[in-house]
Amino acid sequence: MTHTEQRQKLRAIFAGNQCFSPATVYDALSARVAESVGFQIGMLAGSVASNTTLAAPDLILITLTEFADQVRRIMRNSNLSLVVDADHAYGNALNAMRCVQELEHAGVSCMSIEDTVLPRPFGQKVAETYTSIEEGAAKLRAAVSAKRDPAFMIAGRSSSLKSEGLEGALARFKAYEKTGVDAIFVVGLESLDQIKAIHAAVKLPIIVGSAPASIKREDLAPYNVRIMLQGHQPVAAAVKALQDCYSHLFKGGAPADLKSKIASNEEMEKLLNADLYKKWQQEYLK
Repeated sequence: MTHTEQRQKLRAIFAGNQCFSPATVYDALSARVAESVGFQIGMLAGSVASNTTLAAPDLILITLTEFADQVRRIMRNSNLSLVVDADHAYGNALNAMRCVQELEHAGVSCMSIEDTVLPRPFGQKVAETYTSIEEGAAKLRAAVSAKRDPAFMIAGRSSSLKSEGLEGALARFKAYEKTGVDAIFVVGLESLDQIKAIHAAVKLPIIVGSAPASIKREDLAPYNVRIMLQGHQPVAAAVKALQDCYSHLFKGGAPADLKSKIASNEEMEKLLNADLYKKWQQEYLK
């Protein structure tokens, strides 16, 4: 499947009437596992990239080059439609254009750009501050202008609900809709009434980045929400599995005791396309 076909598949989902949750992926193997259980959409967040590439917290320490390289490794052998959180697009409007170029080339289907001032500047006393609406809109217009593949999607993201309230967030989303972006990315949703108001104000498909546990995908679908994130538990699950396995082995436990907790050789060979590589070996290395 080509990157354009992956993007078209995601566009079809956005044009539909259902809400999906993507699989958090962070490397080629995790993407392959997600596909094997049926996921069509993958998600690479800036926080996950920082965690898995640098073993560092989400403090905008990763660079665009590192992030794009991680995407390339994921997409080299994946048919997932990959959504990425590109944070603030690594700078101003011109940096956002470069970010679009790199991530589109790497195989992303949809990227979000947020209006948070990042990284946190010296002396900032609150957790988050935001660009002006005008700057946020200019950055999104620049990003849209940098696209080469019409199927590639850009989402305007804001978490301003938390600090500016519904009216402030609506003003941002209305302005961002006019820039030519393909979707709105809402972070910090607290109630179904808020998503109803956002849906009434903008006509674009909506991505919800977080929501109370009481709000389900089927609750959001009627209000044009097409993606709802569910956190990044697969990363924490992988860490826990590694800790348990390493601890068992370090304490002298027998490898055979891990049999019920690890993928079988057959499962690993299937995930790694071992049969295909054997075929290539016979065909080209005979």
